[in-house]
Parts: sequence; C-alpha cells; structure tokens
Amino acid sequence: MTELIKQVKVGASSAQRTEYLIYYLFGTLEFLLAFRLIFKLAGASLSSGFVNFIYSVTNLFIWPFEGIFRRGFMPGVETTSVIEPATLVALGVYALLAWGIVKLVRISSGEEQPES
Repeated sequence: MTELIKQVKVGASSAQRTEYLIYYLFGTLEFLLAFRLIFKLAGASLSSGFVNFIYSVTNLFIWPFEGIFRRGFMPGVETTSVIEPATLVALGVYALLAWGIVKLVRISSGEEQPES
C-alpha cells in the first residue's frame, strides 16, 4: 500500500496577496459609492458631517462619468431625491476595472490558473 502525501498550501502567494489587495481597495470604493447613491436617493442633508465626507471622498471617482446622463430630481415634502446616473456608471466601471486588473495579475504571475 503506497501512501500518497498531499502538499498543503499554507499561505497565499504574492500574486494572490496582490489580488486580495486590489479587491479590498476596489471593494471599499464600491462601498463608498453605494453609500453615495443611497444618500442621493434619500435626499440626505449636506449638514451631516458623514454625508459630506462620503460626497467629498467620492467626488473624484464620479467626476469622469459626469455628464454621460442627466441627473433626475424628484422633489419631496422635506427633501429632494437625486437620481445620479454617474454613480451607477461608476459602480459598474470600477467593478469591471477591478476584475480586469486581477485577471492581468493572474496572467502575469505565471502561476497555474484554475479552469473557470
């Protein structure tokens, strides 16, 4: 009876750590953009420090997509909701960008890739 010894992988490779970092950074950006979208739709007050923080951090990432579609305004009794298509486009573009960068890291790493 022959014993088969399986190698157990203990840690992540350098390429995998890079992938995790890319997904973490882009995931954080997506999270902030989602907050922005919700705040705009809910008509959040600009007097809130947290709302101002989210808007100021995400403005740079929304800027390239401004003007593709017009914003929609829905006045309510107390607040005005803003439908900001630039945020929706940014969410999609940055998700695809993260996926593409990770694919490039996998290709350039030279490691054997699982079939998917």
